[in-house]
Formats: sequence, C-alpha cells, structure tokens
Amino acid sequence: MQIAFVTYPGMTALDMVGPYEVLRILPDAELRFVWHEPGPIATDSGVLFMGATHSFAETPAPDIVLVPGSGTSTMSTARDEKLLAWLRAVHENTTHTVSVCSGSVILAAAGLLEGRRATSHWRALDLLAPFRARPDSHERIVKDGKIITAAGVSAGIDLGLSVAAEVA
Repeated sequence: MQIAFVTYPGMTALDMVGPYEVLRILPDAELRFVWHEPGPIATDSGVLFMGATHSFAETPAPDIVLVPGSGTSTMSTARDEKLLAWLRAVHENTTHTVSVCSGSVILAAAGLLEGRRATSHWRALDLLAPFRARPDSHERIVKDGKIITAAGVSAGIDLGLSVAAEVA
C-alpha cells in the first residue's frame, strides 16, 4: 500500500508527522513524501526541513494521499496547478484522499470537495464554501466517501488512527 504525503514549502510539520507516525506501521506501507521534485522542503517554521523523496511524476498511483495544512502557505499552494492536477488525477484511484487542518482547502481547490462535507482548522473553514464544499465545524474528523478531513493540527493523529482503522 503506497501512501503519499504531499510535502510542500511552508507546510506545518505536525500536520504530516502525526499521521505519519501512525500510518508508517501499517503492514506493507510504502511511504512517499511527494513534491515537484525530491529534495529538502522548509516547513512553516523556516528552520525545520522535511525531505521530499519522490516527484509527482514518480508517484502516479498512490493508494492513500495525505495533504497537510499550513498557517502561512495554504493559499499559495492551493494555486499550484501542477499539484492540483496531480491530486485530481491520483484521486480517481485512491482508496482514501485525506487532509489535516487547512490541507482541506487544497483538496477543495482541486475540486475534490465539491458537494462534500469537510472540516478544517477553524480559521480556514470559511475558505471551503467558495469551492462548493460543505464546511462542518462540529466534527474533528469528517468522512465523506473516500475523503477524510481533519480539523486543526492536533487532529492529525486522530486522522491517522481513523485511516488505519479503515485499511487495517
């Protein structure tokens, strides 16, 4: 089972590290940290770097995709056409497409949340409706079909547990 973590400049590390720590122990998990090209990626702190291990082109068919959020770069990342096109393409065959915190805004920008219930960090909830998503401010984890969204940053571990329960 291939799990792709979108690793983008300015992302919040805990949004990815929390679910990573849960999902990495799943049987047969192959983890990939994906971006335009492999290499170091500065997180929102500017001092912690994560490593993209694979490019989008090298990861055409992951089983699970996870998009973390960011307090600083969600909106610029939500305009990255190459990322959005990759998300739309791989979503067709994922078993789960998931997000933590404001990562749901990126899924919405890709058109994946249209008509679906989703959650996000409370400051980003209003950003979902313009993409025709149905914001849910009452749930920490929202599952709508194969899409699972988690609220604020600390909800990432809960998201990882929810995804693990679905697949293991």
